This record gives sequence, structure tokens and C-alpha cells, in this order.
Amino acid sequence: MQVMVQKGIPLGTAIAFSMAVVGLSIPEAMLLKKVMTTKMLALFFGVVTLCIIISGYIFNWIL
Repeated sequence: MQVMVQKGIPLGTAIAFSMAVVGLSIPEAMLLKKVMTTKMLALFFGVVTLCIIISGYIFNWIL
């Protein structure tokens, strides 16, 4: 993440990218599919995506 910021990517964007890599991965989806229905899984990924995007914009706005 430090290298991306040094290359000119805003901090909020780098943080959002890092969170998305962990929070929206295919292995996580496969694990959660065992305990959630497809509708709940889609809702989970939608909420997580929205929260990551909003947090990225907030960090970019603050910093």
C-alpha cells in the first residue's frame, strides 16, 4: 500500500483497494456459501462493497 501511495494513488483509494482484496475474495465467498443462502451472500457482498467505497471516499476527502 505504501508503494501505491508513493506512486500517486490517493490514500483512501489504496485503503479501499486493500480492504476489497480481503473482504471480497472468492475464497471468502466459497466459505460463506456453506453457511449463507445465495440471497444473503449477495446482500453481504453488496453491503461490504458499499461500505468500502464510502470509506475510500471519506479517507480521500479527509486526507
